[in-house]
Amino acid sequence: MENILESILLEHGTIITMDEKRRIIEENGSVLIEGNRIAAVGKELKAGAKKRIDCRNKLILPGLIDCHVHLAQALLRGSADDLALVPWLRGRIWPLQSAYDPEIGRLSAQLCMIEMIKSGTTTFVECMLHTKYGFDEIAKEVESVGLRAVLSKTLMDMPYYADQSMYEGMIETKEGSMRETISMIQKWHGKANNRIHVWFGPRTPGACSPEFYREMSARAKEYDVGITLHLAETKGDIVFLKEEYDMTPIEFMEHCGLVGKHVIYAHGVWLPESDFPKIMGTVCHCPASNLKLASGFAPVEELINANVNVALGCDGAPCNNTYDMIKEMRLAALIQKPRLMDPRVLPAEKVLEMATIDGAKPTQWSKELGSIDRGKLADLIVVDLRKPHLLPVRNPISTLVYSANGSDVDTVIVDGKILMENRELKTVDEEKVIDEVLAKGLLPDKKAGLKIRSKWPTI
Repeated sequence: MENILESILLEHGTIITMDEKRRIIEENGSVLIEGNRIAAVGKELKAGAKKRIDCRNKLILPGLIDCHVHLAQALLRGSADDLALVPWLRGRIWPLQSAYDPEIGRLSAQLCMIEMIKSGTTTFVECMLHTKYGFDEIAKEVESVGLRAVLSKTLMDMPYYADQSMYEGMIETKEGSMRETISMIQKWHGKANNRIHVWFGPRTPGACSPEFYREMSARAKEYDVGITLHLAETKGDIVFLKEEYDMTPIEFMEHCGLVGKHVIYAHGVWLPESDFPKIMGTVCHCPASNLKLASGFAPVEELINANVNVALGCDGAPCNNTYDMIKEMRLAALIQKPRLMDPRVLPAEKVLEMATIDGAKPTQWSKELGSIDRGKLADLIVVDLRKPHLLPVRNPISTLVYSANGSDVDTVIVDGKILMENRELKTVDEEKVIDEVLAKGLLPDKKAGLKIRSKWPTI
């Protein structure tokens, strides 16, 4: 990448360190980056850096970590609005994704990553890459664009979603999905200067037998990688596990060996309170997706009070419509307050922890990400506060969570490399990708025989 630098000095900014003491360095805060590491943090650092970035009236903070992303769904934005989950899947998402090929999968990943960079996400966990999407090509794009990513390959051995039959074009075989997962781990895990990790991404209970889950768990330990899957997203998931196995979701996870610090359970909306003490992994809260699909309200405050690690995720474009983690933070903070009729729950500070230091915990970069500390990886973002909707600033964390949005992100640095500066992308040709999306973005609709338009007359 052309923007590799030996040293970068971010200076004159306000730093939200997210360090152990949660220090905020107001005015004249500086961060020195040498190579891909943070070399120093403090006030008015004197350093002869080759690149200096003036951060006056700007926040410097750790890059945001999105723990539940569907890269291939960026091209499905607006394709399945105002539908319940099963009709949403069967009538729109699965038919459209069945029409994918590696070229469309690559384009969707590019579009998604551009949006993530421009809204401050530096690390993401992709949960399920179908073989149709072209795992290898997507990994190459991640390598080129410069983000830090967990890429998880879809696995299944039964053609169901809970008790619903899977759309034929989305079915994969046990042998094929396992073979490709192992191949991609061997090829990509730890590559791109350790920016790319490859995990197991099994489908939900119903699509995988307990025996296959156990095989995945054993293989994950063998290759020292993690696992991410959807769990307890809908009430129907709870009913299915009770009727089929007479177990709660976490009891079933224990039964199948899907437990541990590098396991992410996406959604967790209907997890019963009795499961909370048993959760060893991370629950990824996806508020926009849960609201739009009317899945329910995740018990986030209760999970946190039970010492469960809770991270944040945007999910996908057809169930969120954006990949903006700053918007997701605001929504997460707001919806828990009326749910519990208590404005004190989930304050801005906790929500920012969920999007940074807590999001780092389930990854295998857990000790190297999530805070601005000397020696940690240089994954940072700069947010421009000189905006009418952000002023005046009393509490910078409150301003970030409750007032900002992704378009306020000015600069993004990952692994010591500048991916965006002054809103200009450095590692991907944004206009070229947009032109390609305009030309090819609706090809899945044509292949699937779907014409998705407004309910109002179009002339």
